[in-house]
Amino acid sequence: MGLWQLDQIRIVLVEPAGPLNVGATARIMKNMGLRQLVLVNPQCDRAAEEAQRMAVHGADVLAAAQVVTDLPAALMGCERAIATTGRLHRQDQPLDLPEVALPWLLPPDPAESFAAALIFGPEDRGLSNEELVYAQRWVRIPAGDRYPSLNLAQAVAVCSYLLHRYALAEALEAAFPARAAATGAGHSAPLEQIEGFYQDLEIVLLKIGYLYPHTAASRMAKLRRLLHRSGPDSQELAMLRGVLRQVNWAIDRESPQ
Repeated sequence: MGLWQLDQIRIVLVEPAGPLNVGATARIMKNMGLRQLVLVNPQCDRAAEEAQRMAVHGADVLAAAQVVTDLPAALMGCERAIATTGRLHRQDQPLDLPEVALPWLLPPDPAESFAAALIFGPEDRGLSNEELVYAQRWVRIPAGDRYPSLNLAQAVAVCSYLLHRYALAEALEAAFPARAAATGAGHSAPLEQIEGFYQDLEIVLLKIGYLYPHTAASRMAKLRRLLHRSGPDSQELAMLRGVLRQVNWAIDRESPQ
């Protein structure tokens, strides 16, 4: 009941180093009804004996895992992405509780095409600031102050359990009101279209002198958060990119003068 929603969610591991963690992740996903595992530039062999041993009955999930070179490739086709982090950040991006944010990944309608991703960082460092900006929302699993960092597979287990629990609910909005507030209506633009807009925007802002190369990354991170909150759809984003193209054309036309 409701498990079709989990088929649309990707579990993305960025540069996982331990085959035990990769195998354990596959087993947890199998336990919780998740199917799509994506490995970004893995630093270990998913076919290693340790990974196979930990996967147990999740060996099919492990064998079907997609391997990509970078995070944008892992998010291709996704409309929504949540990144996990164990750190408190100085940036303005709020950190949500998993139980508040994760229902937002569940597709609203089985008849519509939808894809979402939940991203986990490497075991030794977690997701970098540069990697976090690819997600619209960030979550942090609350833990004790003395040792707040969870093992990778443990973090996957906590989040996968919550996704499974929400997907099993017969009436998500009635049982978990936080989802109704977080989900919103309509479809957001695909993440690769959003990334294209950010690239166009940065080029134009550098040309007009609003951005400087040494501060561009921090300024663009703030602009990303603004756009993520607004959640434009494909047509709205196409309109914004059209504005940028026209501005860019006008700049190039005037530059010889």
